[in-house]
Amino acid sequence: MRGVFYLALDTATDACSVATYCDGEIRERYELLQREHTQKLLPMIHAALADCGRTLDELDGVACGIGPGSFAGLRIGIGVVKGLALARELPVVGVSSLAMLAQRVFSAGKAQQVASCLDARLNEVYFGAYRRGAEGLAECVLEDRACAPGEVPALPAGEWLGVGNGWNALAVKPATLDEQALPHAADALTLAVPLFKKGKVTTADELAPAYLREHVALTLEQQALRRR
Repeated sequence: MRGVFYLALDTATDACSVATYCDGEIRERYELLQREHTQKLLPMIHAALADCGRTLDELDGVACGIGPGSFAGLRIGIGVVKGLALARELPVVGVSSLAMLAQRVFSAGKAQQVASCLDARLNEVYFGAYRRGAEGLAECVLEDRACAPGEVPALPAGEWLGVGNGWNALAVKPATLDEQALPHAADALTLAVPLFKKGKVTTADELAPAYLREHVALTLEQQALRRR
């Protein structure tokens, strides 16, 4: 009997990844790219499907990293997910990029509390803090936000591991850091599969990126001011 089959994509950063959940097993293809997400994503999807011997028509749902992250990258991944899900009337789960960073740490058993920080450019960072929940899944402690480095809130008491490429801009940071960490689609699936099973899903039409900024695009004058 065929088991459930889910697909996840993430294109929010310089990393591009595709993961599948098939017969209870998560497999992933992951590459570091610059601006090649458009060219690489569809071939990676087909390769991931071949890895588990399944087809797009067998999908039961699609998960997607919704940011925060690169505006262009998010549009690519979310656009592909919308196309896949709309054509097959599939349920969708959107997952925070910052939660995905934390989940990789929790799945590896490296910490109980993780602060995720990504470079948002224009003198801002994307920041969120998570703890490892009873089921081993990331639970939000401090809500995801885009802010100036000086406006990052203080972390609650306890030992924290910092992940992501935004920590260099902060004056105060956890003692232990992994500044090379980027989101993985496999971790999106770890977080999304329980939501699929509980029916906590959305539709392709409702799926939207989490830009976090009030204004997605800034004028040249605004950009110059942010860089000062």
